[in-house]
Amino acid sequence: MKFKVNKDVILEGFQKVQSIVSSRTTLPILSNVLLQADKELQLSTTDLEVSVRANVQADVAEGGATTLPARRLFSIFRELPAENIEVSINAKDVATIRAGASLFKVIGISDEEFPPLPKFEGGRTYTLDQGVFREMLRMTGYAASTDETRYVLNGVLLSFKDDKLVTVATDGRRLALVDQEVEFPKEGEAELVIPSKTVDELCKTLGDEGPVKIQATDNQVAFEFSTSGDEGAGVGDILIVSKLIEGTYPNFKQVIPAQCEERVAVEREALLTATKRVALMTSDKGNSIKLSVRKNTIEVSAVTPEVGEALESIPVKYSGKELSIAFNPEFLVDPLRNISSDEVYLELTDELSPGVLKCDTAFLYVLMPMRLS
Repeated sequence: MKFKVNKDVILEGFQKVQSIVSSRTTLPILSNVLLQADKELQLSTTDLEVSVRANVQADVAEGGATTLPARRLFSIFRELPAENIEVSINAKDVATIRAGASLFKVIGISDEEFPPLPKFEGGRTYTLDQGVFREMLRMTGYAASTDETRYVLNGVLLSFKDDKLVTVATDGRRLALVDQEVEFPKEGEAELVIPSKTVDELCKTLGDEGPVKIQATDNQVAFEFSTSGDEGAGVGDILIVSKLIEGTYPNFKQVIPAQCEERVAVEREALLTATKRVALMTSDKGNSIKLSVRKNTIEVSAVTPEVGEALESIPVKYSGKELSIAFNPEFLVDPLRNISSDEVYLELTDELSPGVLKCDTAFLYVLMPMRLS
């Protein structure tokens, strides 16, 4: 196996695939990247739950396949002095890497030990815009649970129903939801729960434009797309394959309040920065901030006996009833940081009822209140 590759191109390829590689694994092969050379170079990594494959432009003189330590290889490529890199691998899976005056020999493991990617035949297929899908995941993924005892909540639900894709994430204390009209056949209706690790990988890898093809079976899902339209066209098609989280996702519609009594329009950036500043005066024991809605103003405050207090006022157009409600500041900051609308709408009823955050897109966020001290 022998090929030449540009340093920037191979580094970009490694950045697409190496984040799922664990340095602490009982199987040495899972620390390696699979290199397959034919017309171009393919890089593949897996942790047995998520697998990523990227096609990289290379001048292939001799085809073949092997696996090499992923992180060590990336470090070598990054430090090489020359732009053009020559790689040759012998029958014993030893790679010789040359660039300028540098020479490295790296010992690999046979490609036969690398776990094969699953096949997707006869599964359901959907096509979405990459940029739209990435935004939907970004606007919901942070609300997924990290509690291992509620495993079905450790990811994002993709609900393909009624000519819509709804993405939902919840940890029981808050819920984020985005919906988008999508065309798919009636027999394609399904609910898929994608693990958070896969969601993170997609958010990092999906491009701004071009289609993403989603193929799903009962327990696996594949995302196939090309980033060649983006800058750095040395990396072409990307394939991300993931196990699905098994189990029935709870009925998220029950959590959404039918109506709220008061609605306040507020500048997103102003509420975000005020919440972040006031949260500096909270502690592990008293991790809540209070929103007090008055005529034409929202006061954001925190009083923590052993720390101190903070108060910020945000001007708003509001003439409804006065009310106060307490939230976990981190849970309020998350959606404000991940949506891009200039203005958001806060819908409130009283201090014990959930608050709802909306914006001018098909986004909705439900947040359970904390007890007012």
